[in-house]
Amino acid sequence: MIKMREKIKKLVESCKGELIELRRHFHAHPEPSFEEYETTKLIAQKLKEYGVDEIKVGCGGKASGVIATIRGLFDRPMIALRADIDALKMKEENQSIPYRSQNEGVMHACGHDAHIAVLLITAKVLAQLKGELPGSVRLIFQPAEETAAGAKEIIKAGGLDGVDAIAGLHVWAYLPSGVLGFRKGPFFAAVDRIEINVKGKGGHGAAPQFAVDPIVMASNIVLALQTIVSREVDPIEPAVVSICKIEGGTAFNIIPEEVKMVGTIRTFSPQTRERVVKRVEEISTNVAKAMRGSVEFIDYYSTPALINDPNFTEFAASVARDLFGERSVVEADINMGGEDFSLYVEKVPGTFFLLGTGNKDKGTDKAHHNPYFDVDDDALPIGVELFANIVFEFLRGGKR
Repeated sequence: MIKMREKIKKLVESCKGELIELRRHFHAHPEPSFEEYETTKLIAQKLKEYGVDEIKVGCGGKASGVIATIRGLFDRPMIALRADIDALKMKEENQSIPYRSQNEGVMHACGHDAHIAVLLITAKVLAQLKGELPGSVRLIFQPAEETAAGAKEIIKAGGLDGVDAIAGLHVWAYLPSGVLGFRKGPFFAAVDRIEINVKGKGGHGAAPQFAVDPIVMASNIVLALQTIVSREVDPIEPAVVSICKIEGGTAFNIIPEEVKMVGTIRTFSPQTRERVVKRVEEISTNVAKAMRGSVEFIDYYSTPALINDPNFTEFAASVARDLFGERSVVEADINMGGEDFSLYVEKVPGTFFLLGTGNKDKGTDKAHHNPYFDVDDDALPIGVELFANIVFEFLRGGKR
């Protein structure tokens, strides 16, 4: 395996220029969820150039996303690698970089451009070594991660058919460049999107006694909801309830009929999730009722918690330690963000890990979803090298 690691390292080093070029191209040409048409075309084109055996374009009735397979000496075992490919609908403020977004109002502010480039170059490396692959590799370029809609469509389209394990990475501005973060078990939270439509009775702002003010009701509901986590959830159980958007009113002197509130619930255990969702509805309903109003409560269950397989995660982390040393591998913090990679690890053993790209000197330490977000390109070859070695170690029996 030492000789294989040396081969992989040399191939990765020879591809670094293309890796950076691809990442910056995708950064300059971002496309939002399920509209990743040009991104998809280029991915498929590159995979064909690299000699990937099977390339399937599209999922969910859209021409976005790619499911591809590299066939080695045997069809099985098979390991999957996943990259998300969509961007965010936000304006980029990085005016000083030559590869800033050319698509006004859309930006790769979460690093998916880096994920695409890393997986493409991993595919190039593995395709050159497929005559020595003791199994097969499924390559998943998933659309619509930001809307939590893509993974389920990839699964429906057969993305996990025949797959024995899966790995995914996310570049991470909160870790120093080149540091890898792994976490066994619960990692990213389950996500609920909630809507609370508070209904009252409109009237004149100067005569509130003739109205039922939904703005006052909504204000009391927001405050009351904060007691759920602080007083009804076990203090050692992670949970978040956040109201992030409030819409209501048309003028300075008109009490509106209705106020709409939109927010999110984040949990890890199914029991806590069920209780928190129930209490949000009960509290909202009863606060409004006490103030002579009513509410319509809608809960959209988005994705379950991402639970990394402990054994496969330890296997991947051990490969990372062997390659880059103990000091380059850390235990990642639990995260209340959502990630639809969770749907894959519900089906097959897998791990989702972090690749640090935070470098203050290069300006790549800005938070994800920030209009100045960027990635330290020099860290990306580490992701390629680790992906390729995880593949070979797994297929040769390192973790089966």
